[in-house]
Amino acid sequence: MSAEFDIAETLDVKGASCPMPVVKTKSAIDDLAAGEVLEVVATDPGSMSDIDGWADGTEGVELVDQTEGDDVYNHYVRKTE
Repeated sequence: MSAEFDIAETLDVKGASCPMPVVKTKSAIDDLAAGEVLEVVATDPGSMSDIDGWADGTEGVELVDQTEGDDVYNHYVRKTE
């Protein structure tokens, strides 16, 4: 994991499948201040491409990092504005 950012909040979406990880990520990121990073913990392998695509196409958010562990996928999304 990168040490270049501090995690403001962790969102646990384990067990949820598409599109819920993205829906819940959007809802949680709306509650953060600009510059804060949301950690999203998911078990859906599709969340890797889903959250990447959502962040890429959404103004005001940036996908900082993604990591893949044993059946767990971590996503780090920064609110930029």
